[in-house]
Parts: sequence; C-alpha cells; structure tokens
Amino acid sequence: MHTGPARAVGTPLTVLALVVVVFALVLGGAGAAFAHAGLSGSDPADGAVLKAAPQYVTLTFTESVSFSDDSLRVLSPQNERVNPRPARHVDGKDNTARVELSGKLPQGTYTVAWRVVSADGHPISGAFVFSNGKPSQTAAVVATGSPDDTAVGRLYGVFRYVAYSGLALLVGAAAFVLVCWPAAATIRPVRRLLALGWVALTASTVALLLLRGPYETAGQLTSAFDPAQLGRTVTERPGGALVVRLVLLAAAAVSLRWPARRTADRTGPGARLRPAGALFASALAVTWAAAEHASAGVQVALAVPVAVLHLLAMGVWLGGLITLLLLLRRRGSDGQEIPASAIGRFSALAFSAVAVLVATGVYQSWRQVGSWEALSTTSYGKTLLVKIAAVVLVLCAASFSRRWTARLGHEASPATVTAEAPAGDGPGDAAEAPLFEADAYRRGLRRMVTVEAVLGVVVLVITTVLTGTQPSRAAGQRVATASAAEPQAQVVTVPFDMGTANHQGTVQITLTPGRVGENTVEAVVYTPDGGLATVPELRLTLTQDALGIGPLDAKLKNQKGYWAAYDLRLPMPGVWTLNITVRTTDIDQVTVRDTVRITSLPG
Repeated sequence: MHTGPARAVGTPLTVLALVVVVFALVLGGAGAAFAHAGLSGSDPADGAVLKAAPQYVTLTFTESVSFSDDSLRVLSPQNERVNPRPARHVDGKDNTARVELSGKLPQGTYTVAWRVVSADGHPISGAFVFSNGKPSQTAAVVATGSPDDTAVGRLYGVFRYVAYSGLALLVGAAAFVLVCWPAAATIRPVRRLLALGWVALTASTVALLLLRGPYETAGQLTSAFDPAQLGRTVTERPGGALVVRLVLLAAAAVSLRWPARRTADRTGPGARLRPAGALFASALAVTWAAAEHASAGVQVALAVPVAVLHLLAMGVWLGGLITLLLLLRRRGSDGQEIPASAIGRFSALAFSAVAVLVATGVYQSWRQVGSWEALSTTSYGKTLLVKIAAVVLVLCAASFSRRWTARLGHEASPATVTAEAPAGDGPGDAAEAPLFEADAYRRGLRRMVTVEAVLGVVVLVITTVLTGTQPSRAAGQRVATASAAEPQAQVVTVPFDMGTANHQGTVQITLTPGRVGENTVEAVVYTPDGGLATVPELRLTLTQDALGIGPLDAKLKNQKGYWAAYDLRLPMPGVWTLNITVRTTDIDQVTVRDTVRITSLPG
C-alpha cells in the first residue's frame, strides 16, 4: 500500500499507464538473458548412425552444471547400462559431462538419459539416441516428464511456497515494528505473527534441505533421510545456502525474544535494532539470490543484489500489509488502536517498497525474458504476464487505500479538528464528529488493505512459480538446440485405391533427414478412417528424371506395423519421383506416384 499526502493522490488509470509504459520501454529493448541450463550439443549427436562404436558420450550445456553418480546413463537396445563409471567434467569445463562406455558395443540403437542440476539450482533432464552400425528397436524406456512432476518435486514446490510466505511475514512484521510503530511489539497478535513467520521459514528450510537430494536425483521420498545424500547436499551451493539460512534463523530465535518494552520507544533501543534487523533480513534474502536465477547467466554481480532488494521489498510490503490489517481489525480490551501517525509511516515505507519492487522487477524481466515474442510463446513469459496483471490490480487497490489513509491522517490532525469544530454546538459535538469520521475512514482503509493483501498473496504465489520456471531466453535456446540437433525430415502423404468401393487409403513416406547421402525411410499405411492398415507388401523406388538416375530401390522391410529402410543413399539434390507400390491382397496391387525435394548437405 503506497500512500502519501492528500495532494499526491493519483488515479488507478495513471498507475496503470505508468506500469504499461515502464514495461514497454524495458521489454522493447530487452537483450539476451540466461538461466536454467540447456543442452547445446552432444557427441554422438542425437539420431547419429555411427560406423564404429564410440568410446565416450559427451554432453555440453549452455552453463555450468553439477551431477550425481547416476546423472548420465547410456542404455543398450536391451535396456542394459553400458557406462560402468559415473560422469565427469571434460578438462575441468563445468558445462560438460562425459561418460566412458564399455569396450565393445553390439550394433543397434542406444539411449542416452541425463539429469543434471543447472547453476541456478534447478534440475533438468532429457534423452536422445544414437546408433552403432544399423539402427534397431530398443527396449530402453526413459521418463520424459518434467523434473518437478514427481512426488518429491511437488512436495519441494509446496515448501518453497511456505518458505517465501515465512520470509514475508518475518521481514514485514519486523519492519513494521522497528520502523512504523515500536509499541506494536507489546501486542500479542503481532508477536504471534513474528513467531509464525519464523516457524514457517524454519520448518520449510529443514524440509527443503532434506528433500534437496532426492529432488536433484529423482530419488524416492524415503531417501531424504539418507545421511550420505544429505552430506552431498550440504556441500553444494543450494544446500549450503539452506544451511546458512538455518543458522541465521537460529540467531533470529534469540533476537525475537528481546523484551517488548525495549522497542516501545522509537528513539531508544528499538531504533538501535534497525541496522541489525536490516542486516539480518538482507542475509536471509541472499540465501535465495545466491542459489537461484540471479546466480546464473549474465550480470551476476548486479543480478544478485537486485534479487536481494526485490525479496526484501516484497517482504516489507506484503508482510507489513498483513501486520497493518491485523492491527486495523484489532479491538483490544485496553482500547488501544494503531495511531494515524503509524499508518502514515507505513505509507511512506510501503511506497518505497513498491518503487523498489517495480524497479527490480523491470530489471529481472529484462534479464529473464529477452523479447516480446517470448512473452507469449514460453511458460515463463506467460506467467510473467499474469504477474504484471496482478501487480497492476495491486497498484489500483493501493491507490484507493492511499485515499483512505490521507483522509484518516487529515482527520487526525489537531489543527483540522479545531478548525472544523462548528461554533455554538454542544460541548461533545466537536469531538464526536471527527471521531465518527475517523472510525469510518478506518473501516474503509481496512477493507482496501484486505483487498490489497489478498492480491499481494496472489503476486507472491506467481513469483514463486516464476522462480521455478525456466526463463524464456533459456527455453528459447533449448528449442533452438533441439531443432539444430534433430534431423529434418521430408514427409509425403499419397492417397491410393484400396480395391474396395469408395475405400481410399493413404501411405505416408518419411525420409530423414531428406538430404543427399544416407537417409532413413519409414512408410505407414492408413485406412480411410485414419487407422493403421496391414498390407502384405510395400515397395518404394526413387527416380530423378532430369538426370536419368534410378530407379533406386529403397528395399523396405516389414517392421510389424510399418515398413522401413535405414540405408537409402541419394546421390544428388533436386526433385525425386517416388514410385510406391502397395499390395492390398495376394493378387491386388496399386502403384501411385509423388515427388519429394532432396536438399544438399549443409555447409
């Protein structure tokens, strides 16, 4: 809730316009951004058919990665592991992973399954295949879902939400006490709010530390208590950050026990606690920034302090809002209410927090999104759009809260009460009217703060989702890499008469990569209703009439559901004619034709 003097009251449309302009300027000139590693290359390449068995499998990523003993597995066509030793970095390069293969590999198609942890602490996984000699069918089965789409991953995500919530409550309530109204430290609900923030943050940090190992390695939930795995976790950067957070929270447990009376006077010991409180909150925020998106990619030296400021501003604003709402709804037996001066001080503090949130959020968006197109084509960009919309709603609600606060502050001014007291009224009228209006202003403010706090929680949830989502630029890199590594294909679909009245099937021919040299050919026959058709024979020949080449027989073989050949060599680029003969019964067959363009080798 960013508020101020009555003359500074703005409109929701003004706030909306400012936000739209700021984000347009920033995203319009956005440059490259990096976080979450992506696979940039492999040796052997995805889909490669090798004449001799490789000695190693090497993966290269867009940024540094860490891995466990089981991070890189090479599986034979029979689903047996053929790399006896774990992966290692190549020549000390942190963005590589290499495994040595067994001495002699039989011919066939091998599956490479990998799962590593990127520099920002998030696990990523994938798989690809290569063939030694001729390709073959393989029994290897590799999970292709998201690394977070597991029982451990989902539980880890829940505790990340709890950790952010605990940080907001702890930092926001403490900031409200130390800056806005030190006497609030004597109020039991505020002290309970501080304790709740500490407990939520501590419990979630312990849970995250235990779950970190199985989260990285896709292990079972029961392995969270494995001492060896926990030992590895605490030696890595994300686990080390969690340990530091626990140490800080243990120190905070002592600080939270200071006598409430020491903070009752803003000029006394309570004021002297502010620098220590700011240092403690900053150190807590660093345990996030040093182990997540800000710690990887470009401008890390700037991104980490920006992320710290963003987290602190979020905590001061959202946690302070919840504290204010608690105090506005409180009706103590002693009749003590939060004074208008304390609300005014929080107004100034909240305004500064929101300004920092916008400024740091703009920078983080520039760093992580990268382009206008990424806003609508990536999960990170779409989630960011939802967050921007939620922030705009928060700012609109805050503008209304600002009005109520300005009225309440104006009504509480002694000069105003004296000036507005009507002459000739009864002795109690001059005091009752302002008190009645002040009470109405408090109710209005309480309603708007409730709306603002609810929207703030929504923003917090979206922010937590963003921290676990692959940034747009990195997602774009992975798509580009996959496109480059994956062979292009030429697909031709040709209708043919199945020999029965009004029954016309189709045969689909796929040539991969559809270039000069060796190609894989797959042919599938479909019935008129789109189902797979079984035919006793399927032949394919190719000719190039312009150069008088052919016919070249593809020598298709029945693969129990489709027909295929893996060694068709095409010597020249250009337009080739496909001659497809489909035998529908023992005595009936039909030949159809179509064309396909074969391209030259790249480079």
